[in-house]
Amino acid sequence: MSRRKADELIVSGVVRVNGEVVTQLGTKVRPAQDKVSVRGTPIEIQRHLVYILLNKPKDCITSTDDERGRHTVMELVPEEPRVYPVGRLDRNTTGALLLTNDGELANRLMHPSFHAPKSYIVEVEQAVQAKAIEALRRGVKLEDGMTAPADAEVLDPPTSHVIGIVIREGRNRQVRRMIETLGYTIRKLDRIAFADLTLTGLRRGAWRYLEEHEVKRLKNLVRQLT
Repeated sequence: MSRRKADELIVSGVVRVNGEVVTQLGTKVRPAQDKVSVRGTPIEIQRHLVYILLNKPKDCITSTDDERGRHTVMELVPEEPRVYPVGRLDRNTTGALLLTNDGELANRLMHPSFHAPKSYIVEVEQAVQAKAIEALRRGVKLEDGMTAPADAEVLDPPTSHVIGIVIREGRNRQVRRMIETLGYTIRKLDRIAFADLTLTGLRRGAWRYLEEHEVKRLKNLVRQLT
């Protein structure tokens, strides 16, 4: 139905929202809550799906709200339509975070069978030893079990304080726990890519909508891995 035709129906008084006649153009409708009918026939509202990539800053928690009044990622993205974080980054971890109101995609992305790469850069206090890199590549024993092998390398030889690491799991605070278990103190932890979505051109604290081709690629990737 065209926008013009929809406006004509509203003006003619045949559209009801939650049982009440609506004649004002531009009236907002909540797809998940409101019931709309035209001449008594219920209308299914197509939800406007939104996909946002945020470059999460430090001292910001991945939550829809916080009882302690701390800053959340929801303060950085549009209020409408309401979106939700896909997975979590802890308060002091920065970088790529996907938010969406596409519940089906979000559930698939967070499912244990989803093994798409998540890329991090870790800066540590101590010089990184070769045996630590080897351990990351083999898997690290954590309290919830052995991790899968990760791709890992030192990015700043010979200083050796910066590690590039790619994991394909989604455990809570996984990279931070892996590095700390190996005896290193983390100065900075930044996720630079999530499931092929990179932060190129996106400053810290900024966000952007995904391009159509990025959404399609993400959905295709999920279908291949689940």
